[in-house]
Amino acid sequence: MADDMVSGIIEKWSAAFNQLDADALASLYSKNAFFYGSNPRLYRGNEGVAAYFNALPRWSSPTVQFTDVVIAPVGSDVINVAGTASFDVGERDSTLSVKLTWVIVREEGDWKIASHHVSSKVALL
Repeated sequence: MADDMVSGIIEKWSAAFNQLDADALASLYSKNAFFYGSNPRLYRGNEGVAAYFNALPRWSSPTVQFTDVVIAPVGSDVINVAGTASFDVGERDSTLSVKLTWVIVREEGDWKIASHHVSSKVALL
């Protein structure tokens, strides 16, 4: 069940990112979400997530691919997810691959991303 649920969120997330649809992306997140994207600022909640995606450049044909996804249910209402997200925004040097972790929780009967964190795939130390 966890695999299917996470696959469904990844499909929705990818489709919304490919359209740069900030509202659709924000709808996948908890009202109390913490979000660290590609800049150092912490965004909070659906409004913060929408603000992050609305501030991205308006690329002509962005795509994302998730690989190496690992899923670990923590309980009946919490799932940990880790993997790689590779973004192609159609520009030169266009592919950006990052490590990604999500904590997905059941919120009001629906599954939502409560924590989103990306980090460099390049060693920092």
